[in-house]
Amino acid sequence: GSGLTHTSHLLTPFRLHTPTTLTHPTPYLSFLSHTYTLSPLSTRSMSTPFDFVWPYQASRSVSLAGTFNGWIPKPMTKNKSNNNYELRLFLSPGRYEYKYVVDHNWYYDVKKPNIDDGHGGRNNVAYVSGIWIQGEDSHHEESVTHTPSTTTETTTVDTSVTEEKPVQKQNQKQKQDQKQDQPQKQQKQQPKSGKQQKAATEDKAHCSEDTTTAAAATTTKKTTTKTKKSANKNMTPLEIRKELEELLKQRFFYVISYEIYGGVKGLYDYGPTGAAIMSNLEKFWRQFFILEENMLQIQTASLTPEIVFKTSGHVDKFEDLMVSDIVTGECYRADHLLEDTIKARLSLDSVTAEERKDMEQVLSRTDDFSSHELAQQLKRFNAVSPDTGNKITDPFPFNLMFSTQIGPTGKFKGYLRPETAQGMFVNFGRLLTYNNNALPFAAAQIGPAFRNEISPRSGVLRVREFQLAEIEHFVDPTDKSHVKFSSVSSHVLPLYSRQSQNDLSGIVHMPIGKAVSEGIVNNETLGYFLVRVHLFLLHIGVKPDRVRFRQHLANEMAHYACDCWDAEILSSYGWVECVGNADRACFDLSVHEKASGKPLSTFVMFPDGPRDVEVCEVVVNKNLIGSTFKGAASKALQYLESIKEDDNALKILRKKFDEGDGTLEIEGLVLSTKYLSFKTVTKKISGRTVQPSVIEPSFGLGRILYSVLEHSYKVRGDDEQRGYLSLSPVIAPYKTSVLSLISDDRILAFIPRITQILTKHRISHKVDSLGASIGKRYARTDEIGIPFGITVDFQSLEDDTVTLRERDTMEQVRVNIQYLGDLLTDLVEQDIQWEQVKAKYPLVK
Repeated sequence: GSGLTHTSHLLTPFRLHTPTTLTHPTPYLSFLSHTYTLSPLSTRSMSTPFDFVWPYQASRSVSLAGTFNGWIPKPMTKNKSNNNYELRLFLSPGRYEYKYVVDHNWYYDVKKPNIDDGHGGRNNVAYVSGIWIQGEDSHHEESVTHTPSTTTETTTVDTSVTEEKPVQKQNQKQKQDQKQDQPQKQQKQQPKSGKQQKAATEDKAHCSEDTTTAAAATTTKKTTTKTKKSANKNMTPLEIRKELEELLKQRFFYVISYEIYGGVKGLYDYGPTGAAIMSNLEKFWRQFFILEENMLQIQTASLTPEIVFKTSGHVDKFEDLMVSDIVTGECYRADHLLEDTIKARLSLDSVTAEERKDMEQVLSRTDDFSSHELAQQLKRFNAVSPDTGNKITDPFPFNLMFSTQIGPTGKFKGYLRPETAQGMFVNFGRLLTYNNNALPFAAAQIGPAFRNEISPRSGVLRVREFQLAEIEHFVDPTDKSHVKFSSVSSHVLPLYSRQSQNDLSGIVHMPIGKAVSEGIVNNETLGYFLVRVHLFLLHIGVKPDRVRFRQHLANEMAHYACDCWDAEILSSYGWVECVGNADRACFDLSVHEKASGKPLSTFVMFPDGPRDVEVCEVVVNKNLIGSTFKGAASKALQYLESIKEDDNALKILRKKFDEGDGTLEIEGLVLSTKYLSFKTVTKKISGRTVQPSVIEPSFGLGRILYSVLEHSYKVRGDDEQRGYLSLSPVIAPYKTSVLSLISDDRILAFIPRITQILTKHRISHKVDSLGASIGKRYARTDEIGIPFGITVDFQSLEDDTVTLRERDTMEQVRVNIQYLGDLLTDLVEQDIQWEQVKAKYPLVK
């Protein structure tokens, strides 16, 4: 904490007190506002001792349970001198969740007990760093007091409920101390006139922006942490997340849906800024993929009849394993519960190197376990309900699709789509015709998808309604080369292959050409799209050192898939899958063709002209089959007709026919040699019928958006009040702000003319000419990531110029108004860089 002097290898212990101002609370409904007092005990070099204190009465016993002891209740001792229940634990640095078990009831202190806090359960949370502990309850604000440093006021951000929380008032002594520490205000000067006033105002605005903005910004965030941070690099990921989410909430980037009614987990509404960023992200995605790769964009229905997902396998297999609390019935996703339990174990100081390696190995395979294996691991690590500490059931499957009824009769079942891909597969025949029956080609679609997540968490990273952008690239299964692969073959990708995961050897940076040639990546087309995805993510602002491509383990992949790589982005939530890249082979088209009876294949011409080839033919006695089997014959005859040109299918049938002693079962009919026969003939054919393989990049835009926001969050020097978003111009909500130096009618008269120019050039902009100082207006446009700022000042009256400010450097140049449209267009499209602008236009000092 601030103000503490310590030796780097020493740890300073503190005493942790639970508040003593309230009587014994009601289970699950306490409204405590914690005050954790952290007072030095002694100095140790290995771990930090803490005295946990329960100051209320209990009929029988009080225990403490948390991640530091595997949620196994540990009895607390009653101090007869003060009737408190106490327990001392030695904790190493880390994050700990805990509850008190009073008379066999589990206690936690929250303001909204009916809403999960996004941390995996309604628990008390404490952070132990090298020299101090910070208490946290993610449902209410709290005051953290430690000695000998000064008292700081903190507000914890709730990641799932965005209700504004009042900041606790400081006591009178703190207010007096702060008042004494504040610099004396300067006396008001006599107003200047003419050029003196102009010069003084411009000098203040343009030469002292840091001072002006810092002073103005002290009133913009009343709920942010007051502890100073020298820069982002000195902030933990959790601290960055808290400050960022406070900013996102204050500026209405997004909020939990139906907030005034308590909110619904897994549903979010995007405000003006968030919606603009999402719109720009979609627009750039279309430009980067659909336009540059000449894809066919379509838009299909979200509401889908059951037969489609029954055929694709979603009805039977689109599920996650979950467990439930045996007492309350609360449900949790099984693999996530295992992950949280293991991570809690890893934070314990008593873990040996061998145990750590074993747990890390299990942690890397949580997505790979079967139901039986997952049950074994949960029992092995003594996983319990994170909310209550109760025992849990064995894992059982839960289908993630939202079902509904189409029409008023209730007889036509449907689902909200969990992916957009099936809408493109069922339209393959029309897309093929539109593309003049030529392969390869790609279809693309952006739209909503819906998944009934078991336990939504981590903000917008795991939600129940989300925006997907998917590509289905149809290619000849015998030729998965890509015409543009040579142009990207030298591009280096951060690959986390299946082998690297199994031996824990880490990420390997390798040119995609080498990865394909060595068989690490299955084919050129998949490799080409991995590069394109990588370039897209970097272009929109993902940090290069925080992205990797992880190959699916063998048991993760569907039986029909050839290869799968997930583009994962590192954030404060860990590595998060944001783009799935899969070679799905021809599975989807083949099952829909079989179920619908409609051809979903294409004829590919031989490149060297017609060939004489031996093919299999079937001779069907239709009249005899019809007269023998009557109405039951139609399905069998339709099937035989549909495959009469499919040499591979006929050869498979012939093999079964020969192995079955001259009989074959087709659509429930047993047909012998008197009904059909096979023969081999030589034909001159010009091509072959193929069912295309599908290479699918699938983008979770909400996850990408949050990752970019976290990667772009920065702080101005030593001033935590000047947090801002360093967004790429291509996705920024507005490309420029339009400001007036002061509220002078002569200056304000320029703004309509400037906005008209910007609108003509299709440059989104935000006008801010209200009340506040220029520094404060700069700060609030920086907060929402606006990359450039136009300011009209007194010199504009003389020479028709304005200043153009760049957000990250805060540098300004002076530009004639008539050049603004073209200049900003080039900057936003990144055809020129800011350094080139500084070289051409005079820098304002």
